[in-house]
Amino acid sequence: QVQLVESGGGLVHPGDSLTLSCAVSGATFDYYAAGWFRQAPGKERELISVISTTDHTYYPDSMKGRFITSRDDAKSTVYLQINSLKFEDTAVYYCAIYTGWSIWESDFEYWGQGTQVTVSS
Repeated sequence: QVQLVESGGGLVHPGDSLTLSCAVSGATFDYYAAGWFRQAPGKERELISVISTTDHTYYPDSMKGRFITSRDDAKSTVYLQINSLKFEDTAVYYCAIYTGWSIWESDFEYWGQGTQVTVSS
């Protein structure tokens, strides 16, 4: 059974940095691209980043600059570093994996349960 478990969320202040982790089990992580998504209250889920099996990364224009994704295949873990956090970054952050390359949410096969990030002063 494939499981993705996000961690690292919490309550942070504007301007802080935060690194989220997503540990994958039950799958050969090396074979999967990994994506990070988020869903803010009252909004649709949106793509933040995708990292391929060869460390190629993609960020939508709206996410370029403050988000950095990386992976450690030895640990079957994908990371999302968020810098200069803003109030509008408050959301549930999800990781997902896909055996291929895609920037489309519907292509991702397995999802984590999400981790809450709340930015508050």
